[in-house]
Amino acid sequence: MPAAHRPGLRVAPGVTIAEAELAWRFSRSSGPGGQGVNTADSRVELVWDAAASPALSPLQRERLLERLSGRLVDGMLTIAASEHRAQLRNREAARDRLAAIVADAIRPPAPSRRPTKPSRGAKERRLKEKKRRTDVKQLRKPPRD
Repeated sequence: MPAAHRPGLRVAPGVTIAEAELAWRFSRSSGPGGQGVNTADSRVELVWDAAASPALSPLQRERLLERLSGRLVDGMLTIAASEHRAQLRNREAARDRLAAIVADAIRPPAPSRRPTKPSRGAKERRLKEKKRRTDVKQLRKPPRD
């Protein structure tokens, strides 16, 4: 994919990974493929150096390295795609997957939940319903002698 047609991989607003930062590797894919199965290199591996990427701010890089620490090897993030028979479709799948993973990793944490207590009315309704269920179940029992 020539860089002239694609300025980069847009991950999030304000974050675009340049095409020059993406490294591609191709190999033969397993699974169905017909006559071209042994000749077509349709499996794609997309490698991106997350630790040294200028596309991320220091805060985003720190967040990404922390959240993806289990997937990174020496700061490199590798995405493999082999679900399609065509290399071009696997390239698109790998690009989409990389964008989704990075966008999710650099997203700021959700605000912490403010603890709340049930209202007095809610407590009363809960106890009233509990009492009603108790009465219903008592009516199902055989009468005592």
